[in-house]
Amino acid sequence: MNFNIDSIKKRTYDAIVIGSGASGGWAAKELCEKGLKTLVLDRGRDVKHIQDYPAASKAPWDFEFRGTVPLDKRQGYTFGRFLREESLNFALKEDEQPVIYEKPFRWFRGYHVGGKSLLWARQTQRWSDYDFEGPSRDGFAVDWPIRYVDLAPWYKYVELFAGIAGDKDGLPELPDSEVQPAFEQSCIEVYFKEQLAKHFPDRSLIKARCAHITDPQPIHYQQNRGKCQNQTMCNRGCIYGAYFSSNASTLPWAMKTGKMTLRPDSVVHSILYDDKKGKAIGVRIIDRLTKEPMEFYAKIIFVNASTINSTAILLNSKSSRHPNGLGNDNGIMGKYLAWHNYRGKANAQYEGFKDKRTDGRNPTNSYIPRFRNVKKQEMDFLRGYAIGIGGGRGTKSDTTMIGEDLRDNLLSPKYGLWNISSWMMGECVPVEDNHLRLSPNKIDQYGIPQIILSCEWKENDIRMVKDYVEQSREMFEKAGFINITANDTASAPGSDIHEMGGVRMGHDPKTSLLNKWNQLHSCPNVLVTDGACMTSTGTQNPTLTFMAITARAAHHVIEELKKGNV
Repeated sequence: MNFNIDSIKKRTYDAIVIGSGASGGWAAKELCEKGLKTLVLDRGRDVKHIQDYPAASKAPWDFEFRGTVPLDKRQGYTFGRFLREESLNFALKEDEQPVIYEKPFRWFRGYHVGGKSLLWARQTQRWSDYDFEGPSRDGFAVDWPIRYVDLAPWYKYVELFAGIAGDKDGLPELPDSEVQPAFEQSCIEVYFKEQLAKHFPDRSLIKARCAHITDPQPIHYQQNRGKCQNQTMCNRGCIYGAYFSSNASTLPWAMKTGKMTLRPDSVVHSILYDDKKGKAIGVRIIDRLTKEPMEFYAKIIFVNASTINSTAILLNSKSSRHPNGLGNDNGIMGKYLAWHNYRGKANAQYEGFKDKRTDGRNPTNSYIPRFRNVKKQEMDFLRGYAIGIGGGRGTKSDTTMIGEDLRDNLLSPKYGLWNISSWMMGECVPVEDNHLRLSPNKIDQYGIPQIILSCEWKENDIRMVKDYVEQSREMFEKAGFINITANDTASAPGSDIHEMGGVRMGHDPKTSLLNKWNQLHSCPNVLVTDGACMTSTGTQNPTLTFMAITARAAHHVIEELKKGNV
């Protein structure tokens, strides 16, 4: 009996964080800084900053096939994502977590310590009240329980610690961030910016804000992070710590407090709920390597396993009080799943600037903030889209010849025309039938019910793509570009990673699952602060908002813990 008590004591913490990615890392940092003994769980292998980046800074000739992965090594990987030798160590085998896709969907995952914070595109645009007020204005989804004023100080808090490159643009639809010097735009991007201002005064081409350090401050040196070297090898892991990842930043920061315990290889099965106490008391895991079940205990639990997994964990956390999943009293958990619409792509060329070429590398791009339905509804679709812009001029070589001609041609490459490309990032309006649920009869290798994903594009998404294609073509034509292509790729939902919703925030427990502090309405010592909490998706890259929401929620729940309210 005493042995059992001692065992439980060793597995008891003040807080448990499920997931070690961008939001989970922030939860760990905030909780540990405030003195809470915190256990961080991740289902994947450990990845230590620098030492576990085997391909960092390697040149193409350092790889056996210059980065190409042979066919025999490609077998069994999910959708072929990251199937390059330099990033294969972050790819996921399909049998690790089989998924039932009722409709075409592409779910990208990062199962290792640091998660997708090692693999993200590092774009960090703030939301404005135009985004937070969207649902209440058009009646789709439910009203956000917070506004920009609630999150603004937390955006600043996160940005100063993470390090954000960009400009102060003064745009009401895209509030300014705390920024370091931005990366330079190419001459064709500057030219396109001027043409937009001339022909489309309601549209601004700015330098996209990104989580890269360009002017290290004392707080970054304290994290042992340095300036971005413009290598653009980011998804291999950055040995300089120049871009924000939890591996380089928040996790080491939490670890040095002496309060964090990191446990990789921990596949979370469910959250434990005590009916008598009326609260969650811990987390049940399956050890990835031994398949042994274990339980850990804590006063507060942060769920940051990424949108789909966070929702699935809660759905699988059943008790007599919560027979349909923890906090799922209204039955909407898993519903209203949404993502970003990247279906539209465009490309063009320009015959000018023949005395110039691209020099060096740029880890970010330019950006046109949303300009549709901003202040009022004016289109035949709801919400709007932002546009990414990139332009450059490289070399081209003719390799069809042989002998001396081939040699001379390769040694004297010719420059092609300037190229400019664009891609949309549209706001998907959450609808009830886009959802995930758990299979009643199929389990994975850990004995956990398989996830069923049932999502599809709606008419609103299709109309939005149509407008993007038309507007991209018109903008490129007005700028004098040639060889213009603009099309709807009809890619499957989820293709570009930004899943959101499933455990949405809201005022009313009848129509939402989390309150304004990200606590489950019916179990306030459990908080969800990753993409699952999002009420709507906006048009901005969402990770900065996840991080700000997490920091805000952590500070609140710590105060509530002191008061004995959780």
